[in-house]
Amino acid sequence: MKIILFDAIYFLTLIGLVASWYLFRPLRHHAKPATFNCLKATDGKFKSIRLKPKHIFAVGLSYAQHIDETAHEFDPIATATVFLKEKRSLIPGGGSTEIPHSEELIAEAAHLDPALPGLLRQKFADIPPLMDYEVELGFILLENISDANLADPDYKPKLGFFIANDLSARSLQILGEGMPNRLDYWGLSKSLADFLPTTTQVWVPYETVADAIPCVTLETRVNGEIRQSAKTDNMIYTPKQMLVAARQTYPNLALTKGDLVIMGTPGGIALSTPRFKARLAALLRFDRFTKLRFILKGDRRQFLKAGDTVSVSGEWLGEVTTRME
Repeated sequence: MKIILFDAIYFLTLIGLVASWYLFRPLRHHAKPATFNCLKATDGKFKSIRLKPKHIFAVGLSYAQHIDETAHEFDPIATATVFLKEKRSLIPGGGSTEIPHSEELIAEAAHLDPALPGLLRQKFADIPPLMDYEVELGFILLENISDANLADPDYKPKLGFFIANDLSARSLQILGEGMPNRLDYWGLSKSLADFLPTTTQVWVPYETVADAIPCVTLETRVNGEIRQSAKTDNMIYTPKQMLVAARQTYPNLALTKGDLVIMGTPGGIALSTPRFKARLAALLRFDRFTKLRFILKGDRRQFLKAGDTVSVSGEWLGEVTTRME
């Protein structure tokens, strides 16, 4: 009896140690900032360029802190994660953005999965949007860019820069977890009307320099409280690398003059998941509905609500403010 009890304790201890290692094991790879040529305000000037793109490409997971807070892994071989935003999201100058209600979210989800509205109504009495903010540096293409351009190691794309707030309905994004078209859910969650407030003027460098960006501190303030603050030169991809990733992800979409690329956000968003919880969810094979249910039961005070004022800025590149309605 004592031997059996000892064996059981030994076995349970071993299982506990293995589980602890799995949940808290270190990352295989750590993201490092790319090498940038930093541009100052005196290196260019603002121009009144109308933002009316054919395509809006969005880059995800481009800062190490954001990768960590969302419990993603970093693959140093893979290209940047790129998805599309709809043009209806663009609102130069900011103003106000209406928070979508549950039925609106369900109707949007139907565009990606016609069976999803029925499932959501069965599983949830109400689906709050989990509105989130993301300050980002963005750029506009000032010329058409071909694959031959991108393959040329000496090619330097002509770009103008601006500041954007990539607002997100995280509930829609979470519904893409485990789905083969996960990035379509990412794009949908950020594509509702007026979900992309931007500054109105575009800053253009006098000289086109390789791997050059304005090295400014990005900040997000919600009702005056700082939520995000990070330097743009902490990004792990250059503009050219992002353009290469856009072409690889969407080979049927040409990179045309006027297209926009928003370059990803640093850490400090409302939706943050400890890595051990994400690994536990994977181990227990939580589906997307279970993941959403757990987040809805958690602390939601950091998410945006009606009446909140969100301001994103990038030092001399400017600021754009949005009121949530």
